[in-house]
Amino acid sequence: MDDIAITASGLAKKYRIGASKSHGLLGESIWNAITGPFGRKQDVDDERDFWALRDVSFDVPRGSVLGVIGRNGAGKSTLLKILTRITTPTLGRAELRGRVGSLLEVGTGFHQELTGRENVLLSGAILGMKRAEILRKFDEIVAFADIGQFIDVPVKRYSSGMKVRLGFAVAAFLEPEILLIDEVLAVGDSDFQKKCLGKMSEIGHGGRTIVFVSHSMPAIQRLCDRAILLDHGRVIASGPTNEVTRRYLESDLGSIGERRWDDPAQAPGDDIARLKSVRIQPVGGGSIEEMDIRLPVDIEVEYWSKAPGKFRPTVNVHVFNDDGVCLFVEHDWNNREWWVSPRQPGLVRSTCHIPGNFLAEGRMVVSVVISTYNPTKIHVLERDAVAFHVVDQSEGDGVRADWVGDYPGVVRPMLEWSVQVE
Repeated sequence: MDDIAITASGLAKKYRIGASKSHGLLGESIWNAITGPFGRKQDVDDERDFWALRDVSFDVPRGSVLGVIGRNGAGKSTLLKILTRITTPTLGRAELRGRVGSLLEVGTGFHQELTGRENVLLSGAILGMKRAEILRKFDEIVAFADIGQFIDVPVKRYSSGMKVRLGFAVAAFLEPEILLIDEVLAVGDSDFQKKCLGKMSEIGHGGRTIVFVSHSMPAIQRLCDRAILLDHGRVIASGPTNEVTRRYLESDLGSIGERRWDDPAQAPGDDIARLKSVRIQPVGGGSIEEMDIRLPVDIEVEYWSKAPGKFRPTVNVHVFNDDGVCLFVEHDWNNREWWVSPRQPGLVRSTCHIPGNFLAEGRMVVSVVISTYNPTKIHVLERDAVAFHVVDQSEGDGVRADWVGDYPGVVRPMLEWSVQVE
């Protein structure tokens, strides 16, 4: 077993929906232990029971990088909380062999009243490091986190972005043997995300063990040796990263042509912008399951804007193919009239028009971002929001003519040619 860093055996986690004394933490275990013998049988489910995980088992070899993927609510964060001992499993056990560092939520593990400097020293001590060993890494941590003069300010004064930067730097540079990372990196700006992914790649190649939860298929494919796919708390696929991510992209995403959030309070976003809907609309009608490659398609994004003065929200759509490759990113600032117009609060509908004979065949997955610039701030980030399927009917009037085999390329434009014979 020396070559196995993490072993999960039959992990399951049950929550009682609406139960006032069930919190999933140490208090929950104590409460269950006290009331269990006197309450009703623990193995009887009712309508108030919710299984966040069921029978999850896997091994992570030492020095490997495991990706954990799945839709929202699949059980990914619950799994990491069990691995970090934040939450106790209802059934099963998890064994981690080595010093563990984690970054699960903004500010997790930080004492809010202590300064950044004091939290770095405390985190190192919790990991069992000597003070001299921590101090050798201290300057690198501060430089990577880019918090400079704020290192001696209490963490409770930090922005969410500052907490994420310091939290990642502490987790990465204090060199735990096992690193568990949830997708909190979405809080940071794009430059910091690139730094984090680069550092994680370096850590993985350095022989440490990583478990990485993410919605980003390119990040999972770049960093991870293997992956597991969770759905409704169960492992439905496990194996090489490319195979598992393909299974994910070929799942029920293929028929999701519209997503709606009718309650602004529950919609993705913040005080500046909240997402209302994302919709795929084949121009001229038709099915998103078999969208004719020759026809245009619209991607419509609606959001509630509360944009005051300096904030000028813009919609970005990121279109990925079946392999998780980003085909292109488009912004609604390409409409120059909209870009220079005043931004008033209200419901905004922004539509991206994609011409026919541009996309390649296959499944397209669309992520949506709403952001402002100077400085860059992300208000909405909804990965894998909708998806559609492009099909070439091979009727002889397209770029493939009579060719019926696979057509290579991440896009398949039908460009204008001139041919001359002399």
